[in-house]
Amino acid sequence: MSKAENSFFEKLANRSAKFTGSSTAFIAAFLIVIIWAVTGPVFNYSETWQLVINTGTTIITFLMVFLIQKAQNKDSKAIQIKLNELISSNEKASNRIVDIEDLSEKELDQLHFYYEKLADLAEKDLDIHTSHSIDAARKNHHDKYDAFKKRHEEWKRTHNFGS
Repeated sequence: MSKAENSFFEKLANRSAKFTGSSTAFIAAFLIVIIWAVTGPVFNYSETWQLVINTGTTIITFLMVFLIQKAQNKDSKAIQIKLNELISSNEKASNRIVDIEDLSEKELDQLHFYYEKLADLAEKDLDIHTSHSIDAARKNHHDKYDAFKKRHEEWKRTHNFGS
């Protein structure tokens, strides 16, 4: 998609999000509050004077919620696409993970449990690159244990600790 195809709202949202996150926007907002506070005595701290800042900040906050959500949705989608590209391009990564954000909370919890189990098994490995699935991690763990047990039995025989 070329940048020329962006809608007016898209361009406005991008520019607004960029500006409102800048130092210039913060300084402008800060100055508005200072000017408002300084004019308090001029307007005898009237209800109208208070209403000006309350109404202004409420409207800006209301609009910013939608602007921030738009920017967040776009960023989130871009990150998901980048992660999907990394997953799909890595031969050892599971393609089942592509687009998991569309799963239900229960399904995500099941996957989370899977990766917790994988992490528990991987913690037992000294080399962090030895496995990428629970089955591979379990097999690797058992293979290491069996190899250790065999070496230990040999050590016991050579040191007269026979069983």
